[in-house]
Amino acid sequence: MSPLLSPWQARLPRIAVVAHDLAMVWLVWYGLHWMRYAVEPSAPDLRLWSVQTFIVLSVQAIVFWRVGLYRGLWRFASVPDLWNILKASVVGVLGVMLGLFLYDRMDSVPRAVLVLYPIVLAAMLGAPRLVYRAWKDAQSDRKRASSTRVLVLGAGQAGEALVRDLRRFGTYQPVGFLDDAPRLRGSKMHGVPVLGRIEELPEIARETAAQLVVIAVPSADATALQQIVGICERSGLPFRMVPRLQDVLEGRSLPGELKEVAIEDLLGRKPVLPDWKAIRAWLGGRSVMVTGAGGSIGAELCRQCARHGARRIALVEIDELALMTTESALRRDFPEIEVMPILGDCGDRAVVDFAIRRAMPEAVFHAAAYKQVPVLEAQLREAVRNNVLATHTVARACRDASVGTFVLISTDKAVDPVNVLGATKRMAEMVCQALADCPTRFVTVRFGNVLDSAGSVVPLFREQIRAGGPVTVTDPEVTRFFMTIPEACQLILQASAIGTHEAVYTLDMGDPVPIRLLAEQMIRLAGKQPGRDVAIVYTGLRPGEKLHETLFHADERYRPTQHPKILQAEPRGVAATQIFEQLAQCLDACSRYDLEQLARLLREAVPEFEPLDAREQRATTATVVAFPARLSRKI
Repeated sequence: MSPLLSPWQARLPRIAVVAHDLAMVWLVWYGLHWMRYAVEPSAPDLRLWSVQTFIVLSVQAIVFWRVGLYRGLWRFASVPDLWNILKASVVGVLGVMLGLFLYDRMDSVPRAVLVLYPIVLAAMLGAPRLVYRAWKDAQSDRKRASSTRVLVLGAGQAGEALVRDLRRFGTYQPVGFLDDAPRLRGSKMHGVPVLGRIEELPEIARETAAQLVVIAVPSADATALQQIVGICERSGLPFRMVPRLQDVLEGRSLPGELKEVAIEDLLGRKPVLPDWKAIRAWLGGRSVMVTGAGGSIGAELCRQCARHGARRIALVEIDELALMTTESALRRDFPEIEVMPILGDCGDRAVVDFAIRRAMPEAVFHAAAYKQVPVLEAQLREAVRNNVLATHTVARACRDASVGTFVLISTDKAVDPVNVLGATKRMAEMVCQALADCPTRFVTVRFGNVLDSAGSVVPLFREQIRAGGPVTVTDPEVTRFFMTIPEACQLILQASAIGTHEAVYTLDMGDPVPIRLLAEQMIRLAGKQPGRDVAIVYTGLRPGEKLHETLFHADERYRPTQHPKILQAEPRGVAATQIFEQLAQCLDACSRYDLEQLARLLREAVPEFEPLDAREQRATTATVVAFPARLSRKI
């Protein structure tokens, strides 16, 4: 309701509609009587008002209200509205007959009037509504002369709903559908013709003077979407897409919104279908704690936990702005959840103990870590302190407080570490294994790069493209495994729900993506051409980087779990006493900032750790093993 209108003024349109419908009831009732008696020489006098008329108006008004005739708007009158009118007319005449029978046993009402009444009344109620909608649509058509001309790819349900929505507004004018189904060629939907196949888009776009292309095929897989996007790029027109249902349900898109095609839509990954029943059964009603709650993974984990039944979430974060942002979003979107923000370093035992005492968590997700490979190569002390010692602090506090589940968010770089990030994360995994001899269930989840996370290549490429280039790629052959942030967090929760004691899980990362192709696709999605509009510059591998990442270790055996996207690895054995001794020595070396001692201790703790520059070149270019192939060999 407009703030400039009083409640009475706001009700006026609906009151006018009710008055119109009751006037039609009176007119039909009186008119049918007049027509019936017009053919008789001695017709009785017809009064404009009588007890019969009062009964008819009262009964029909009640029926109109009960049927819900006034929930819709004339502007959008459609077949369901006409069906409601017909139903109200039929039910109304039955009610009128009952009322008149109780009044005078219907002695004064001609039977022909009762037979014709519902038919004529439905016509008299429906016709004004359809005329009004046609008049409003004609006004919209006149406005569309200056609106954007749109071609819709896909003449299915999504395309039909899209055109229906577009026709309600004057800013877009749908000029045609394109669909590959031969049976649809030449047909029309809402007056919009199917002009041809999708691959004919460049030619049809020129013929129709289209200005925008909308992809309305939300069920298309990544391969099909890549082909469609390639055709859209050849047309030279800007293009948008109807969001997938999963994106709408997870809050990443709004219903009816036209979104830009994102790079994650083209990665070639099939949608993850978690077992939400199992996740909610494990998570529902629990208190959880998330460290690094302001980071990309931490914040999304908080949202997923809130969405799927957690009653309390403690946010441990050292960055005050990130903490405030995550807290505000949770309070806004999930007001029923108890949110506990705790500003502090999770490597500080006092902070962790305080958070556990306040939140009394039944599950702790340890997402806090340093993750930037080139940075950590020159920051060994901070990598060890944050990735190893802080993990030990949080995990030990959980063990001492008998927390039910501790989940370590690890990385695929811990599988066969050649850099400081991988080695420290591998040592963090070993710390959890060493602490696992207790009631607390320790779960480790490994996965690779996450799209659009802080510091990833996607936001970097996006900024470089926005600035006009060049886009910097380390090597023409470099590949990486990618996963979206929501997908990674869903699988983390899935692994946590099915996790056994001292479990290590590897997530299915799909096929490796060449970074060069990723950069080229992002440039095209921005409406530019690689090499012509935006240059790609190869800078060489940075410290600690490999050409290809691996997901599996030769000494670990993998078995399937109840979820097809998750494998459970058999942990490599660790000597708990030795690990604890090395932790004490790392703490002492950190206090003295002794980098040489830290490097030696890290190599001792993680024997497979060998810096990249000390390896043979063949190790850098080792064959990448995809998830399904590795699974078939190990099982």
